[in-house]
Amino acid sequence: MRAPRARVARRPVHGVLLLDKPLGLSSNDALQKAKWLLRAEKAGHTGTLDPLATGVLPLCFGAATKFSQLHLDADKTYEAVALLGIKTSTGDAEGEVIAQRPVNVTEAQIAEVTRRFTGRLRQVPPMHSALKKDGKALYEYARAGIEVERAPRDVEIFELNVALAHMVHGNTAINIRARCSKGTYIRTLGEDIGEALGCGAHLTALRRTATGNFDLARCVTLEALEAMTEPERLACLLPVESLLPDHIRVTLDADNAGRFLSGVRRRGHWPDAEQVAVYGEAPHALLGSAHIKAGELIPGRLLSPPEIQQILEYPESKP
Repeated sequence: MRAPRARVARRPVHGVLLLDKPLGLSSNDALQKAKWLLRAEKAGHTGTLDPLATGVLPLCFGAATKFSQLHLDADKTYEAVALLGIKTSTGDAEGEVIAQRPVNVTEAQIAEVTRRFTGRLRQVPPMHSALKKDGKALYEYARAGIEVERAPRDVEIFELNVALAHMVHGNTAINIRARCSKGTYIRTLGEDIGEALGCGAHLTALRRTATGNFDLARCVTLEALEAMTEPERLACLLPVESLLPDHIRVTLDADNAGRFLSGVRRRGHWPDAEQVAVYGEAPHALLGSAHIKAGELIPGRLLSPPEIQQILEYPESKP
Protein backbone atom coordinates (compact mmCIF):
# COMPACT_ATOMS: atom_id res chain seq x y z
CA MET A 1 0.00 0.00 0.00
CA ARG A 2 1.33 3.43 -0.97
CA ALA A 3 2.30 5.60 1.99
CA PRO A 4 0.43 8.95 2.20
CA ARG A 5 2.39 12.04 1.19
CA ALA A 6 3.72 13.93 4.20
CA ARG A 7 1.96 17.19 5.02
CA VAL A 8 3.90 20.25 3.95
CA ALA A 9 4.15 23.44 6.01
CA ARG A 10 2.88 26.10 3.61
CA ARG A 11 4.32 29.60 3.48
CA PRO A 12 3.82 32.84 1.53
CA VAL A 13 5.67 32.68 -1.79
CA HIS A 14 5.39 35.49 -4.36
CA GLY A 15 6.55 35.46 -7.96
CA VAL A 16 6.34 33.70 -11.32
CA LEU A 17 7.79 30.30 -12.15
CA LEU A 18 8.24 29.56 -15.85
CA LEU A 19 7.62 25.85 -16.13
CA ASP A 20 8.36 23.67 -19.15
CA LYS A 21 5.25 21.52 -18.76
CA PRO A 22 5.93 17.84 -19.45
CA LEU A 23 3.98 15.58 -21.78
CA GLY A 24 1.02 13.74 -20.28
CA LEU A 25 0.44 16.03 -17.31
CA SER A 26 -2.47 18.45 -17.06
CA SER A 27 -1.70 22.10 -16.37
CA ASN A 28 -3.38 21.85 -12.97
CA ASP A 29 -1.42 18.72 -12.02
CA ALA A 30 1.81 20.50 -12.98
CA LEU A 31 0.77 23.53 -10.93
CA GLN A 32 -0.03 21.45 -7.86
CA LYS A 33 3.32 19.65 -8.10
CA ALA A 34 5.25 22.94 -8.31
CA LYS A 35 3.14 24.43 -5.50
CA TRP A 36 4.01 21.46 -3.30
CA LEU A 37 7.73 21.71 -4.11
CA LEU A 38 7.76 25.43 -3.23
CA ARG A 39 5.49 24.93 -0.19
CA ALA A 40 3.43 27.84 -1.50
CA GLU A 41 0.14 28.93 0.05
CA LYS A 42 -1.47 30.29 -3.11
CA ALA A 43 -0.89 29.55 -6.79
CA GLY A 44 -2.49 29.68 -10.24
CA HIS A 45 -1.50 29.40 -13.90
CA THR A 46 -1.95 31.73 -16.87
CA GLY A 47 -3.62 29.64 -19.53
CA THR A 48 -4.10 25.90 -19.91
CA LEU A 49 -1.98 23.50 -21.93
CA ASP A 50 -3.51 20.14 -22.86
CA PRO A 51 -1.87 17.01 -21.38
CA LEU A 52 -0.52 16.18 -24.87
CA ALA A 53 1.08 19.63 -25.15
CA THR A 54 4.39 20.67 -23.62
CA GLY A 55 6.21 23.94 -23.12
CA VAL A 56 5.91 27.35 -21.53
CA LEU A 57 3.43 27.44 -18.65
CA PRO A 58 3.83 30.49 -16.37
CA LEU A 59 2.83 29.64 -12.81
CA CYS A 60 1.87 32.51 -10.50
CA PHE A 61 2.39 32.42 -6.75
CA GLY A 62 1.01 34.67 -4.04
CA ALA A 63 0.69 38.30 -5.12
CA ALA A 64 1.46 37.35 -8.74
CA THR A 65 -1.97 35.66 -9.01
CA LYS A 66 -3.52 39.15 -8.90
CA PHE A 67 -2.03 39.90 -12.33
CA SER A 68 -2.31 36.49 -14.00
CA GLN A 69 -5.39 37.57 -16.00
CA LEU A 70 -3.24 40.13 -17.82
CA HIS A 71 -1.06 37.38 -19.22
CA LEU A 72 -4.00 35.37 -20.53
CA ASP A 73 -4.28 38.02 -23.25
CA ALA A 74 -0.65 37.64 -24.36
CA ASP A 75 0.33 36.40 -27.82
CA LYS A 76 1.48 32.78 -27.94
CA THR A 77 3.98 30.91 -30.13
CA TYR A 78 3.59 27.20 -30.86
CA GLU A 79 5.42 24.50 -32.76
CA ALA A 80 3.38 21.52 -33.90
CA VAL A 81 3.56 18.42 -36.05
CA ALA A 82 0.46 17.42 -38.02
CA LEU A 83 0.18 14.02 -39.68
CA LEU A 84 -1.45 14.32 -43.09
CA GLY A 85 -4.08 11.97 -44.52
CA ILE A 86 -5.63 10.90 -41.20
CA LYS A 87 -8.42 12.75 -39.39
CA THR A 88 -9.29 11.89 -35.78
CA SER A 89 -12.29 12.57 -33.55
CA THR A 90 -10.26 14.92 -31.31
CA GLY A 91 -7.93 16.53 -33.84
CA ASP A 92 -4.93 14.93 -32.13
CA ALA A 93 -3.38 11.52 -31.53
CA GLU A 94 -5.71 10.72 -28.61
CA GLY A 95 -8.80 10.43 -30.79
CA GLU A 96 -10.16 7.65 -32.95
CA VAL A 97 -9.44 7.64 -36.67
CA ILE A 98 -12.59 8.85 -38.43
CA ALA A 99 -11.30 9.38 -41.98
CA GLN A 100 -8.29 8.51 -44.14
CA ARG A 101 -7.37 10.01 -47.50
CA PRO A 102 -4.38 9.78 -49.82
CA VAL A 103 -1.72 12.47 -49.52
CA ASN A 104 -0.46 14.25 -52.59
CA VAL A 105 0.86 17.61 -51.44
CA THR A 106 3.21 19.93 -53.28
CA GLU A 107 5.46 22.74 -52.06
CA ALA A 108 3.25 25.18 -53.99
CA GLN A 109 0.22 24.03 -51.99
CA ILE A 110 2.16 24.44 -48.75
CA ALA A 111 3.07 28.01 -49.73
CA GLU A 112 -0.58 28.72 -50.58
CA VAL A 113 -1.99 27.46 -47.26
CA THR A 114 0.70 29.41 -45.40
CA ARG A 115 -0.55 32.61 -47.04
CA ARG A 116 -4.19 31.64 -46.60
CA PHE A 117 -3.94 30.97 -42.88
CA THR A 118 -1.81 34.00 -41.99
CA GLY A 119 -3.75 36.97 -40.64
CA ARG A 120 -7.27 37.19 -39.24
CA LEU A 121 -9.23 33.94 -39.16
CA ARG A 122 -12.52 32.62 -37.83
CA GLN A 123 -12.21 29.38 -35.90
CA VAL A 124 -14.89 27.08 -34.55
CA PRO A 125 -13.63 25.86 -31.15
CA PRO A 126 -13.12 22.07 -31.04
CA MET A 127 -15.48 19.93 -28.99
CA HIS A 128 -12.48 18.48 -27.16
CA SER A 129 -11.56 21.75 -25.44
CA ALA A 130 -11.95 23.35 -22.00
CA LEU A 131 -14.21 26.12 -23.35
CA LYS A 132 -17.45 26.13 -21.35
CA LYS A 133 -21.08 26.10 -22.47
CA ASP A 134 -23.85 26.31 -19.86
CA GLY A 135 -21.30 25.76 -17.12
CA LYS A 136 -19.80 22.56 -18.59
CA ALA A 137 -16.54 22.17 -20.51
CA LEU A 138 -17.02 21.19 -24.14
CA TYR A 139 -14.91 18.06 -23.65
CA GLU A 140 -17.49 16.83 -21.11
CA TYR A 141 -20.18 16.95 -23.78
CA ALA A 142 -17.79 15.30 -26.27
CA ARG A 143 -17.04 12.43 -23.90
CA ALA A 144 -20.78 11.86 -23.54
CA GLY A 145 -21.12 11.71 -27.32
CA ILE A 146 -22.94 15.05 -27.51
CA GLU A 147 -21.98 17.71 -30.02
CA VAL A 148 -23.13 21.25 -29.22
CA GLU A 149 -23.21 24.32 -31.41
CA ARG A 150 -20.16 26.57 -31.06
CA ALA A 151 -19.96 30.13 -32.28
CA PRO A 152 -16.94 30.93 -34.50
CA ARG A 153 -14.26 33.04 -32.83
CA ASP A 154 -12.06 35.71 -34.36
CA VAL A 155 -8.35 34.97 -33.94
CA GLU A 156 -5.20 36.20 -35.62
CA ILE A 157 -2.11 34.36 -36.84
CA PHE A 158 0.64 36.97 -36.84
CA GLU A 159 3.35 34.69 -38.23
CA LEU A 160 2.98 31.24 -39.77
CA ASN A 161 5.50 28.80 -41.15
CA VAL A 162 4.40 25.48 -42.65
CA ALA A 163 6.91 22.99 -44.02
CA LEU A 164 6.72 19.43 -45.29
CA ALA A 165 8.30 16.77 -43.11
CA HIS A 166 8.56 12.99 -43.32
CA MET A 167 7.77 10.83 -40.34
CA VAL A 168 8.67 7.24 -39.56
CA HIS A 169 6.99 4.54 -41.68
CA GLY A 170 6.76 6.95 -44.60
CA ASN A 171 3.77 8.96 -43.35
CA THR A 172 3.90 12.55 -44.57
CA ALA A 173 3.58 15.28 -41.99
CA ILE A 174 3.91 19.04 -41.79
CA ASN A 175 5.76 21.13 -39.25
CA ILE A 176 3.76 24.16 -38.14
CA ARG A 177 5.14 27.20 -36.32
CA ALA A 178 2.62 29.89 -35.43
CA ARG A 179 2.66 33.10 -33.42
CA CYS A 180 -0.95 33.84 -32.68
CA SER A 181 -3.46 35.77 -30.61
CA LYS A 182 -5.11 34.46 -27.45
CA GLY A 183 -7.86 31.92 -28.01
CA THR A 184 -6.26 30.32 -31.07
CA TYR A 185 -6.64 26.54 -31.22
CA ILE A 186 -3.62 24.98 -32.89
CA ARG A 187 -5.41 21.64 -33.22
CA THR A 188 -8.12 23.41 -35.22
CA LEU A 189 -5.47 25.21 -37.27
CA GLY A 190 -3.80 21.88 -38.08
CA GLU A 191 -7.13 20.30 -39.06
CA ASP A 192 -8.11 23.29 -41.20
CA ILE A 193 -4.76 23.28 -43.00
CA GLY A 194 -5.17 19.54 -43.61
CA GLU A 195 -8.60 20.12 -45.15
CA ALA A 196 -7.21 22.93 -47.31
CA LEU A 197 -4.55 20.49 -48.57
CA GLY A 198 -7.33 18.06 -49.49
CA CYS A 199 -6.22 15.19 -47.26
CA GLY A 200 -7.09 16.02 -43.66
CA ALA A 201 -4.70 16.01 -40.71
CA HIS A 202 -4.37 15.64 -36.96
CA LEU A 203 -1.73 16.87 -34.51
CA THR A 204 0.82 14.40 -33.17
CA ALA A 205 2.87 16.93 -31.19
CA LEU A 206 2.33 20.42 -29.79
CA ARG A 207 4.81 22.61 -27.93
CA ARG A 208 4.32 26.17 -26.71
CA THR A 209 7.62 27.96 -27.12
CA ALA A 210 6.61 31.42 -25.92
CA THR A 211 3.80 33.30 -24.24
CA GLY A 212 4.09 37.07 -24.18
CA ASN A 213 7.63 37.97 -23.15
CA PHE A 214 8.28 34.53 -21.61
CA ASP A 215 10.06 31.84 -23.64
CA LEU A 216 11.51 28.36 -23.20
CA ALA A 217 15.03 29.68 -22.55
CA ARG A 218 13.96 30.76 -19.07
CA CYS A 219 11.83 27.72 -18.23
CA VAL A 220 12.61 25.00 -15.71
CA THR A 221 11.34 21.42 -15.75
CA LEU A 222 9.61 19.71 -12.84
CA GLU A 223 12.41 17.13 -12.82
CA ALA A 224 15.03 19.87 -12.41
CA LEU A 225 12.93 21.61 -9.76
CA GLU A 226 12.65 18.38 -7.76
CA ALA A 227 16.45 17.99 -7.75
CA MET A 228 17.01 21.50 -6.36
CA THR A 229 17.39 22.68 -2.80
CA GLU A 230 14.68 24.96 -1.45
CA PRO A 231 16.73 28.17 -1.90
CA GLU A 232 17.50 27.12 -5.48
CA ARG A 233 13.79 26.67 -6.17
CA LEU A 234 13.02 30.14 -4.82
CA ALA A 235 15.81 31.57 -6.98
CA CYS A 236 13.93 30.31 -10.06
CA LEU A 237 11.07 32.71 -9.36
CA LEU A 238 10.74 35.85 -11.43
CA PRO A 239 9.43 38.91 -9.57
CA VAL A 240 5.72 39.75 -9.60
CA GLU A 241 6.36 42.76 -11.87
CA SER A 242 7.57 40.43 -14.63
CA LEU A 243 3.85 40.10 -15.44
CA LEU A 244 3.72 43.84 -16.17
CA PRO A 245 6.38 44.29 -18.88
CA ASP A 246 4.47 46.82 -20.97
CA HIS A 247 3.25 48.95 -18.06
CA ILE A 248 4.75 52.40 -17.63
CA ARG A 249 6.30 52.99 -14.20
CA VAL A 250 5.24 55.52 -11.62
CA THR A 251 7.07 55.84 -8.30
CA LEU A 252 5.40 57.40 -5.24
CA ASP A 253 6.90 58.81 -2.05
CA ALA A 254 6.02 57.21 1.29
CA ASP A 255 2.96 59.38 2.02
CA ASN A 256 1.40 58.96 -1.44
CA ALA A 257 2.31 55.27 -1.52
CA GLY A 258 0.37 54.67 1.71
CA ARG A 259 -2.68 56.49 0.37
CA PHE A 260 -2.49 54.67 -2.96
CA LEU A 261 -2.39 51.30 -1.15
CA SER A 262 -5.58 52.35 0.65
CA GLY A 263 -7.26 52.73 -2.75
CA VAL A 264 -7.09 56.53 -2.85
CA ARG A 265 -6.47 58.23 -6.19
CA ARG A 266 -3.35 60.39 -6.42
CA ARG A 267 -2.83 63.50 -8.53
CA GLY A 268 0.31 64.30 -10.52
CA HIS A 269 1.70 65.52 -13.81
CA TRP A 270 1.34 62.21 -15.60
CA PRO A 271 0.12 61.65 -19.15
CA ASP A 272 -2.92 59.42 -19.65
CA ALA A 273 -2.02 55.72 -19.66
CA GLU A 274 -4.04 52.51 -19.58
CA GLN A 275 -1.36 50.30 -18.02
CA VAL A 276 0.72 51.57 -15.12
CA ALA A 277 2.91 49.73 -12.61
CA VAL A 278 3.13 51.71 -9.37
CA TYR A 279 6.11 51.48 -7.02
CA GLY A 280 6.93 52.82 -3.60
CA GLU A 281 10.10 54.87 -3.27
CA ALA A 282 11.44 53.82 0.11
CA PRO A 283 11.64 50.92 0.21
CA HIS A 284 11.48 50.31 -3.53
CA ALA A 285 8.65 47.84 -4.02
CA LEU A 286 5.77 47.14 -6.38
CA LEU A 287 2.50 48.45 -4.93
CA GLY A 288 0.13 47.41 -7.71
CA SER A 289 -1.33 48.37 -11.05
CA ALA A 290 -3.28 51.46 -12.05
CA HIS A 291 -4.31 53.66 -14.96
CA ILE A 292 -3.95 57.41 -15.39
CA LYS A 293 -6.70 59.69 -16.60
CA ALA A 294 -6.63 63.51 -16.54
CA GLY A 295 -3.69 63.57 -14.15
CA GLU A 296 -5.25 61.10 -11.71
CA LEU A 297 -3.53 57.83 -10.79
CA ILE A 298 -6.44 55.42 -10.33
CA PRO A 299 -5.66 52.20 -8.39
CA GLY A 300 -6.29 48.82 -10.03
CA ARG A 301 -5.01 45.56 -8.51
CA LEU A 302 -3.14 46.28 -5.30
CA LEU A 303 -0.70 44.28 -3.21
CA SER A 304 -1.43 44.17 0.51
CA PRO A 305 1.12 45.59 3.01
CA PRO A 306 1.83 42.05 4.32
CA GLU A 307 2.53 40.84 0.76
CA ILE A 308 4.92 43.74 0.13
CA GLN A 309 6.71 43.04 3.40
CA GLN A 310 7.01 39.34 2.63
CA ILE A 311 8.49 40.07 -0.80
CA LEU A 312 11.04 42.44 0.75
CA GLU A 313 11.98 39.81 3.35
CA TYR A 314 12.71 37.15 0.72
CA PRO A 315 15.38 38.71 -1.51
CA GLU A 316 16.47 35.22 -2.51
CA SER A 317 13.24 34.83 -4.47
CA LYS A 318 14.31 37.56 -6.90
CA PRO A 319 16.35 36.63 -10.01
